[in-house]
Amino acid sequence: MSQKTAVQLAQEIRSGSVSAVSVTEAALAQIETKDGEINAFNTVAGEQALAQAEAVDKKVAAGEEVGPLAGVPVAVKDNMCTKNIATTCSSKMLEGWVPPYDATVVEKLSAADAVMIGKTNMDEFAMGSSTENSAFGPTKNPLDTSRVPGGSSGGSAAAVAADYVPLSLGSDTGGSIRQPASLCGIVGMKPTYGSVSRYGLVAFASSLDQIGPFSKNVSDNALLYDAIAGHDQRDSTSIAQQHTRVLPHLAEGVSLEGLRVGVIKELSTPGVEGFEPEVLARTGEASDALLAAGAKVDQVSVPAIKAALSAYYMIAPAEASSNLARFDGVRYGLREDGGNTAAMMRASRTAGFGDEVKRRIMVGTYALSAGYFDAFYGKAQQLRSYLIAEFAAIYKDFDVLLSPTSPCVAFEFGAKEDPVSMYLNDWATIPVNLAGLPAVSVPFKTGAHGLPVGVQVIAPMLEEVKMYRVAKALEEASK
Repeated sequence: MSQKTAVQLAQEIRSGSVSAVSVTEAALAQIETKDGEINAFNTVAGEQALAQAEAVDKKVAAGEEVGPLAGVPVAVKDNMCTKNIATTCSSKMLEGWVPPYDATVVEKLSAADAVMIGKTNMDEFAMGSSTENSAFGPTKNPLDTSRVPGGSSGGSAAAVAADYVPLSLGSDTGGSIRQPASLCGIVGMKPTYGSVSRYGLVAFASSLDQIGPFSKNVSDNALLYDAIAGHDQRDSTSIAQQHTRVLPHLAEGVSLEGLRVGVIKELSTPGVEGFEPEVLARTGEASDALLAAGAKVDQVSVPAIKAALSAYYMIAPAEASSNLARFDGVRYGLREDGGNTAAMMRASRTAGFGDEVKRRIMVGTYALSAGYFDAFYGKAQQLRSYLIAEFAAIYKDFDVLLSPTSPCVAFEFGAKEDPVSMYLNDWATIPVNLAGLPAVSVPFKTGAHGLPVGVQVIAPMLEEVKMYRVAKALEEASK
């Protein structure tokens, strides 16, 4: 099962040559055998998964139309609501909480006849770049268990990299899909903001969060993206237009003749601070590969990128401070005793939130406070506007942009204990979230310690087709 792509599996199940139940049983057996060491899953939904698989097999046997993800096992990050299955955000605050409804993306998986196999581990409330901040223990990188899988969607990335499932969903607020994809040597994509519904995603920073797919290859990634994209009136930020399916465009054979590629100078120049030389070398080779495939490649400068990290760490904590105020011990989640309401709330939040979540809530509350709002939050939003304008101007001359995904390959547990060194992991990914653009990380050869390097392709809003075609060309060149 693990050697087959999601596209192949769906075709075989649809034809009846393989049963969805046998595929699901194989996935569950893999998880049971191996996940004690990796810790990719918080919850394995075996009973529900087998019931979904049986329903798919019945449809096939009856000659009924089955969806594009027919019987394919998919893992879901534990910050997306799943009816009758715990959704914890890897936090003691929500330990054991069972939502009364499904997130839109979970409904879409079901409509596409996928099998939802379980909920994956993550940095608590999606705050982190290593999945070391989970209340339920860290997830290990399947390629080297002494190293992190990246974060915050580390469990979803590890589940695919370990061959438990061919597909998984993560969320990306500042790189939380693309960075773990890079560290685990798989494909991870953050869609255009608003192209995938956030309804039922437990919010971290609402103007930045976006759900997207993980897979072993580009075509499988496009298959899952096509299944979850589209307008949802329950999400006020959802883009109200018809989704253009990506996968058919990848089946045509990819030519990049005449495509204009800009290599981002601030993230790709040899010697740029904080980036491993091997990572920069692979990015250079990736740009050469696109040139060989017919693209026009030039270097381009995006000056506002230098301040993007600082702006992000004002905007995201400010939004988190607002969003996480709902976890007060009153309506749902952990409740600790206190002599009065204020004491109960304080005790609940002290016991329920981990250190990184508390740190970001405090930074965000400070940034929003009277006397500091204009100096910090207001300035960060100004910088965000400059960055959006710079990208818009650059896309008049370029079709896509190229950069490394992560400054380094997978690092060892405990290697980045101070918060600032951890935040610097998102140097190349954060600008994309601030501007609302789509971007995909594609594995491109290896770097230090023989570990995979990810290269990031960034496209204008709603240009996922173009972005995936470039990603496909990089995938072919990497082989």
